[in-house]
Amino acid sequence: MTMKEVLAKLEVGSSVAEFDAHLQSYFIETQIYQNFVNDRHDIVSGAKGAGKSAIYRVVKARYRTVGEISDVEVVSGFNDTGNPIFQRLTQSRTLSEGQYITVWKAYLAALAGNYVLDVVESGFSDDTRRLDALLRHTGLRSEDIGAQTIFSRLANLVRKYTNPSATEHSLSFTEHGIPVIGTRLEFAEVSDAVVDGEQIETETILNVLNRCLIGLDLRIWVVLDRLDEAFAGYAEVEIPALRALLRTYLDLQSYDHIRLKMFLRSDLFRRVVRGGFVNMTHVNAKRVNIEWSAEDLKSLLCNRIRSSLQFLDALSLPTDAPDELILERLFPNKIDVGEKRPDTWGWITTRIADGNGLMSPRNLIDLINKAKEYQAKREEREPREYAGSEPILESDAIKRALIALSTLRVEDTLLAESDHLAAHIERFRNGKAEHNLASLHQVLRLEGDELAEVIEELKFIGFLYETGASYKIPMLYRGGLSITQGKAF
Repeated sequence: MTMKEVLAKLEVGSSVAEFDAHLQSYFIETQIYQNFVNDRHDIVSGAKGAGKSAIYRVVKARYRTVGEISDVEVVSGFNDTGNPIFQRLTQSRTLSEGQYITVWKAYLAALAGNYVLDVVESGFSDDTRRLDALLRHTGLRSEDIGAQTIFSRLANLVRKYTNPSATEHSLSFTEHGIPVIGTRLEFAEVSDAVVDGEQIETETILNVLNRCLIGLDLRIWVVLDRLDEAFAGYAEVEIPALRALLRTYLDLQSYDHIRLKMFLRSDLFRRVVRGGFVNMTHVNAKRVNIEWSAEDLKSLLCNRIRSSLQFLDALSLPTDAPDELILERLFPNKIDVGEKRPDTWGWITTRIADGNGLMSPRNLIDLINKAKEYQAKREEREPREYAGSEPILESDAIKRALIALSTLRVEDTLLAESDHLAAHIERFRNGKAEHNLASLHQVLRLEGDELAEVIEELKFIGFLYETGASYKIPMLYRGGLSITQGKAF
């Protein structure tokens, strides 16, 4: 068998959970996953590519067969592909935090409420008939129970009634987000909007919904993901909207059959709660942060390779081959020759980490897939027979893959998601990796408090890290910005 043929059999999956058709076969049921399905965690945070969406996808696919949540319906509160539905909030005027609480509660009540009414179909009880009437009077009843349709319906109502030119009735909120939803969806501090003589508040709908679920012996988890994409480029909306979402989460704790579950990028979470957040201890009590060690990533990679049965067969390896043996056949012993040089696994894990020391499965899987591509091109130029002793991926292919990975992460993460910091980051291009305050002053063209603030923000996003009196750019971002080893001072 040629080396090219062996390479073609190596499959480690996609780095993006949404595009990984084989995720179910090699997903590792970590302690975080177990705690999530056991309802110990409601908020899962982690770096980009840490595996948040993978947990969601597996839970969504398996929840009906998992005993711990056999009485739970998992409802997706977002769309898996396309523009995130919550971007619709950027098309209306910016609201206050309290007003966004109103929007989130109305959405969750409508999404879960329509789902329940679809489940019971025509077998309505007094509570489900009441729920149906409330949603119809507020304009939130929908035959299509998908998240996109329901949020679009709500967003249209918000945009319509927050635009005075669109109607003689304007939509207003109290600062505490206390709404009154009438037949015209009026939210006001004082309102005469009533249904059957009763003012309709989101809490009224949620109370009726909770009673319906109790009667059905059912719980609902509304799951939100892709929140980091929802308001990209709209910082004036992102912070109040997501702070409001966290407050909505806390308010929903009083409903024992309705649970909001969220997957949120850790840097975004820190940004949202920066400056203080009331009842933060209650949020953190149900939040877990995904962090990967080098050993964790080794287990993840080898587990995926074990699912690549044709590849194992080509290497004459059993499906229970130990991790070390798999890595020994996949990689050379070292990338760089020298007694003091790290072994290959140490070389890889230090180079896929950002300045905060965070390593992600996405970076690892992308690195391996790119190394496979480069190795395949080499085998096309210089075909070899597979002798069974040489490593599948050579040092040169792995080094070139790191540059490609760096370029990708600089483009799709560092520059794409750092907003106002992108211009500052660009100034480091073609420079050196190590700086002190004087060289940072020269590169950034800032001084005093302004310089200190930008340095802190660059550290916050993992572009810089401190080591003694110096600041270094992690190797993950060097290749993509043509930054070379050495001091800039």
